[in-house]
Amino acid sequence: MVQQIKKGLFITFEGGEGTGKSTQCRLLADSLTKENIPVVLTREPGGSPGAEEIRNLLVTGDKGRWDAMTETLLFMAARRNHLTTKIWPALSEKKIVICDRFWDSTLAYQGYGYGKNTETIDQIQSVYRLIAGNFQPDLTIVLDIDPKVGLRRSCDRAGNTEKRFESMDITFHQNLRSGFLELAKQSDRYTLINADQPVDEIHRQIWIKVKELLDGCH
Repeated sequence: MVQQIKKGLFITFEGGEGTGKSTQCRLLADSLTKENIPVVLTREPGGSPGAEEIRNLLVTGDKGRWDAMTETLLFMAARRNHLTTKIWPALSEKKIVICDRFWDSTLAYQGYGYGKNTETIDQIQSVYRLIAGNFQPDLTIVLDIDPKVGLRRSCDRAGNTEKRFESMDITFHQNLRSGFLELAKQSDRYTLINADQPVDEIHRQIWIKVKELLDGCH
């Protein structure tokens, strides 16, 4: 029997390169499926046909091919398509949507990665409100790790051809980490987890938070 929840839930995973987000997304989806809870597993940039086309523009090619604002607009175009064709329909069907990155990544990468810029951050927030209104995730898991460790993990990953952001200098990635840590302090929807732990232990901590969320929705 499929378990029913009162409403759809939107859970996002955030963090720098090599934090293990994709692995933890899959593990969470598997755990929810074992509980007979309907799950949609998706990612950004991408997640829908139109958004996947834009993804290729963002994650491949020379690191200098776009400036921060151009990247932001491309991400937001992909996100709008993703929301309207996949995320919002799934939530309306009372499913749990798990997304590997969402708009916190845009704030962290384009707002902090290139050097914290208050004006750019304000612009990113304004564009997000234009495409999504007040819509926010119900829970955001931020996986944190030393950028040098994360980059080593990411670069060692077999078959990884999407290395545009990995090719940014270490200052970018340190700024990126600082951005995620700062964002994680701003709202109780964030849960910060040390990603330099065994995979099963990280999943255990995530599952505790998700179960708390589910307990309020049955």
